[in-house]
Amino acid sequence: MRSIVCLISGRGSNLEALLHAERAQRWSERYHARIAAVVSNRASARGLDVARTFGVDAQIVDDAPAAAGASFDDRLGHIVHGYSPALVVLAGFMRVLGAGFVDRLAGRMINVHPSLLPAFPGLATHRRALESGARLHGATVHFVSPVVDAGAIIAQSVVRTLPDDSEAVLARRVLAAEHRLLPRCVAWYLGGHVRLVDGRALVDGVDPSELLELPGAN
Repeated sequence: MRSIVCLISGRGSNLEALLHAERAQRWSERYHARIAAVVSNRASARGLDVARTFGVDAQIVDDAPAAAGASFDDRLGHIVHGYSPALVVLAGFMRVLGAGFVDRLAGRMINVHPSLLPAFPGLATHRRALESGARLHGATVHFVSPVVDAGAIIAQSVVRTLPDDSEAVLARRVLAAEHRLLPRCVAWYLGGHVRLVDGRALVDGVDPSELLELPGAN
C-alpha cells in the first residue's frame, strides 16, 4: 500500500476533503494508496482531530523557536520519510521548507495555494487580489519547489471576484474551490496521470477542462 503524508498547520478543511475523497473514491482499491499520516507544525491545529476521527496517525513537529535539538526540517523529515511516502501533500501547511527537504521529495510533493499563481504568491492572497482590482482569483495545485509558490502548476480553479466581496467572503469561495481541486489532483497523481519532468508538470489522460476549472456557480 502506497502512503500519502499530509502536512497541515490549521483547521484541516483541505485534509478533510482529501479524507472524504479517499473513502468515496476507494483510493486503497483503485490506486493501492492511503493517507497514512498527518503531521502538523502546530499542536493546536484542529486538523489533528480531523485525522484522528478518520483513524489516521496524527503527529506534531514543534517549530517554536524554543524547540531544541535537530532542525525543524530534520525532525519533520525523520517522521515523513518513516512512512516512505509516495506523495506528500501540503494541505494548508504554513511553513517554508528548506531546499534540502524539498529536493529530496522532488516530484512527490504538492501544495494547494489560494490564488491563481503566479499571481499573489505568499500570504494575504485574498486581500491582495481585492486591492489589485483583479476580476478573477482562485486556487492552484502545484509541485513544491525550493522557491515558495513557484513550482510547476498542475491545475487551477478560477473564482470571480464580485463588487461587494469582502476578504472573508472571497476566501470562502476560494476554499470551496480548493476542496474540489486538491483531491482531484491527488487522484490524478496516484493514477499516474501527473508527473514532474524537467521542471514541468506533465498531465495526460485528463479532461483539459478539469485542468482549468472556470467559474460557474462559484
